[in-house]
Amino acid sequence: MEMQVRKNTITETRVLEGRDRPLENGEVRVTIDRFGYSANNVTYAAAGDTLKYWQFFPTAEGDDEWGIVPVWGLADITESRCEGLAAGERLFGYFPPAVTLIMQPVGTTPRHFIDGSAHRADLPPAYNIYRRVETRDEDAEDRHMLLFPLYVTSWALWDAMKEANWHGAQRVVLVSASSKTAIGLAYALANDKDAPPVLGLTSAGNVEFVEKLGLYDEVLTYDKLEDMDAGTKTIIVDMSGNAATLGRLHRHLGDAMRHTLDVGLTHWDAERRDEGIIRDRRSFFFAPAQITARTKEWGAGEFARRTGAFMEAAAADSKRWLKLERFTDLKDLAIFHTEIANGGAAPERGIIIKP
Repeated sequence: MEMQVRKNTITETRVLEGRDRPLENGEVRVTIDRFGYSANNVTYAAAGDTLKYWQFFPTAEGDDEWGIVPVWGLADITESRCEGLAAGERLFGYFPPAVTLIMQPVGTTPRHFIDGSAHRADLPPAYNIYRRVETRDEDAEDRHMLLFPLYVTSWALWDAMKEANWHGAQRVVLVSASSKTAIGLAYALANDKDAPPVLGLTSAGNVEFVEKLGLYDEVLTYDKLEDMDAGTKTIIVDMSGNAATLGRLHRHLGDAMRHTLDVGLTHWDAERRDEGIIRDRRSFFFAPAQITARTKEWGAGEFARRTGAFMEAAAADSKRWLKLERFTDLKDLAIFHTEIANGGAAPERGIIIKP
């Protein structure tokens, strides 16, 4: 079974029974144990063509109208014809929202391997690595699955901004401050004594939640964004993809808007016009590029040490606000996908699916 999303109307889903086949030499078959699902996955769908997210897991039917949204989760090898990998091993990485997957491991080490399937050859390496893991307690696994892909982006944003000396800004504005990636970034900034103050922009319904996090120096609703001091040099991190909101921010701040990093699409269905946006101080942030650069600079071991320490601390902090909800059916996932895509999911919800 697998859940598919209609590419040009990403609120529409279907659950189909997939086709299986015998393994060939060099392949393994995994059974997907469980995975996390959030607005991050809706971003994958919204940017599926632009950033090749649809390419990771082609549909069995080869139907270009439908695609498979990648998820981060845990799986167990149930059959192996690959030397060095045995049935029973547990993996963490990028999977389809499905029951099983056939992979072609290459570059196997005691800690990880890469899926060398031909259709994934030109995709970002960070998404093709599968880590061999030991079983931990369920709560820790679930938080890791749900938050790792979000918080590694949070960490990369913090690292890139710090490296750029905050682009000369005296304030960081996070748009869609209730999103989990924004919360991870706010955590990183709050724990960096050299970071500028952080202002969170959110909807009126999420103000109380965002304020209770205690990670933002100031919180404003979208309709009050013009209340922020327009003379403070500002770097904007936009998790929403709402061009109208970004245009208002740029017009309000003018020359004080030092730089904008476009990250997510929590408001993927908002009308996209660039009216009022200062384009020459705006860039798209692709976390895998920052991750790849730091891994080359520091080495894989040092990169894992630094990011691992952040992930562990930030995930522990999430226990204050993140409420895990566990479900056991891909049809439940189809319902939640539509709910999240329509902006109806509460920020404190953490959806875990065991297909």
